[in-house]
Amino acid sequence: MRIGIVTEEYWPSAGPVAEQVQQFAREARRLGHAVRVFTGAIPELRRGAPRRSRWRGSPSSRSELRPSLLEGDVIRLARSRRLLLPGGARRMAGGFGVGTALRNALAGERLDVVHVHAPLSPVLPLLALHHATGPVVGTFHHPYRPGFLGRLFDRRLQRYLDRLDAVVVTSRAGLASLPERVRGDLRVIPPGVDVERLARGCRIRRYQDGRLNVLFAGALEPGCGLDVLLPAVHRAWCHAEVRLLVVGDGPLRARYRAQVPRGMEEDVVFANPPAESRPDWFASADVCCVPGAAQDQVLEAMAAGRPVLAADVEPNRELVRHGREGELLPPGDAGVWARCLVRMAQEPIRGAAYGERGRAAAQRYGWPGMAREILNLYRAIGVRG
Repeated sequence: MRIGIVTEEYWPSAGPVAEQVQQFAREARRLGHAVRVFTGAIPELRRGAPRRSRWRGSPSSRSELRPSLLEGDVIRLARSRRLLLPGGARRMAGGFGVGTALRNALAGERLDVVHVHAPLSPVLPLLALHHATGPVVGTFHHPYRPGFLGRLFDRRLQRYLDRLDAVVVTSRAGLASLPERVRGDLRVIPPGVDVERLARGCRIRRYQDGRLNVLFAGALEPGCGLDVLLPAVHRAWCHAEVRLLVVGDGPLRARYRAQVPRGMEEDVVFANPPAESRPDWFASADVCCVPGAAQDQVLEAMAAGRPVLAADVEPNRELVRHGREGELLPPGDAGVWARCLVRMAQEPIRGAAYGERGRAAAQRYGWPGMAREILNLYRAIGVRG
């Protein structure tokens, strides 16, 4: 197949959507399919980061690029900017001629299918639905919550939704949030996870000192749950030797650093490591906390064989069984989270059992199987290959 993926989020932008696109493209290429990613031009690329956008360099120069950037051509269109919206930080491409550029790029690639991520979001996703001429698949990574403008232009958005030949949601909660009328084939396909890569992590030596390492690995943005986790870890810190590892970046990083209680500064680590060292941070964790609705964080922790404490909300419930792979806790109750952390510090055997069961459960979300499920969906709507 010749597959086109349209997304506002892609490398070097970090986040679950960018990771899902990159991993699917890698696996689809491994299976013999051609993949093109259509996304925004991120300013970081022009400040010295490697570039893989219609590569014209010599073979020797190509070998210097990171391997993950060599898996599928990336066609970067208009400049992309990161905006802080009510639902979190999002990228958005814009500029004069972006619609024409995308239309010409899609036509020039002679694609068999176009897969649009966050299809009812501006700018590139909506433009792709407008200009695509063949089968189109759309993936909703989060429950669909139209804002004021979305409700104002409801009929127009319905027209774009009707353009989808297949709709993918990553959870049953996402399924319930969709508009009532969905014309395309509707599937629930959970996120994938790179099980092998996360299993290869090595513990970071400086954190092997007997303290309970509590890991939060996600974007520091509204809704991430650190507002609850920070006071919970502080309460646990008063009763046990606990360290919090915050791995990730985002617009609220400075705010969360300022919220670290006095006296605890040395036991709260903020880090934004490169993707290749991320498994080492999971390997260094004794327990992973997911205080928000974040299936990608849950799956990464499970794939790394770490116990999961997750907010008891619908997307997380679909992956974690309370008392099996971890525990589901009230999302806003710092006291309950603190008591659970103290218990995990006192009962390491319980945590190890959660981790082993989580590692086993994560196998079914590995990318070889998840990519085939998406490819089979393409075939179900008439795409050959």
